[in-house]
Amino acid sequence: MDHPGGARRPPARSSAGAGQRRVRADAGRGGATEDGALTVRDDDGDALDRALRFLRSRAAGDYPVDEFGFDVELTETVLLPALRPLYDRWFRVSAHGVGNLPAEGGALLVANHSGVLPLDALMTAVAVHDEHPAHRHLRMLGAELVFRTPVLASFARRSGNTLACHPDAERLLRAGELVGVWPEGYKGVGKPFSARYRLQRFGRGGFVSAALRTGVPIVPCAIVGAEEIYPKIADIRPLARLLGLPYFPVTPFFPLLGPLGTVPLPTKWHIEFGEPLSTADRDPAAADDQMLVLDLTDRIREDIQQMLYRRLSRRRGLFSG
Repeated sequence: MDHPGGARRPPARSSAGAGQRRVRADAGRGGATEDGALTVRDDDGDALDRALRFLRSRAAGDYPVDEFGFDVELTETVLLPALRPLYDRWFRVSAHGVGNLPAEGGALLVANHSGVLPLDALMTAVAVHDEHPAHRHLRMLGAELVFRTPVLASFARRSGNTLACHPDAERLLRAGELVGVWPEGYKGVGKPFSARYRLQRFGRGGFVSAALRTGVPIVPCAIVGAEEIYPKIADIRPLARLLGLPYFPVTPFFPLLGPLGTVPLPTKWHIEFGEPLSTADRDPAAADDQMLVLDLTDRIREDIQQMLYRRLSRRRGLFSG
């Protein structure tokens, strides 16, 4: 959903925590009324209580994780709050079509990938959790590089992500989780600025097979704004091979400006969730029909490409619209 232009008290929700998360986002964008200021102060006090409870549970080692290592408390208390300033104030993300995300049950979200660093995936996870009334967590499928990188691997697991492989994807979908996949992979996130908003190949359609086997809907997602945060104009491939990276980007600011060049440009983002494609009426055995899988893969890819074109045609500027 799009954020309102001015501040107002959000509608009441059954969960106080859910309402407070929305107030924080609205207050950051829309100014302040007397009621809004009071609500934010209440939220700050509640945030302190949550932080103290979080520290006590960490100290006691008394916190649950699921079979993939997902730590809900850590994600909601530390990781999501750390990402919200980027979402709300730096990229000023507007989410559209949030009602196309199911309130419960398994579903596969498929999105375009770009931006040199995968900030688009992180911002999509914030959008799913903060904008949808059910405040669902997006369980993202990541590349092997993520899970062999020290520290990053631990945070990825703790925030509910797992390796992009068929068994893990299908287990999550059967468990009723909302799973996110970026089929372009490195080809998408590392493509040159000259190829922006032109989707790369979606591979062999492994994500479609997973959806067919589990009977969950596929939700296309188009992200506009991420392509321009690090305009990639060259790739130093020998250095990338030396460091074990898929690419080593050169932008107008990096590596020329050193660490300052790693600050992303504050483009205005739009994340749109499209109409789901149902797979419930298909036999799970259809997942072994490669022609059908490739046909559905191309259909999803074309849906996302057209969503990008429509959203780009409405954009007024890189930083304002």
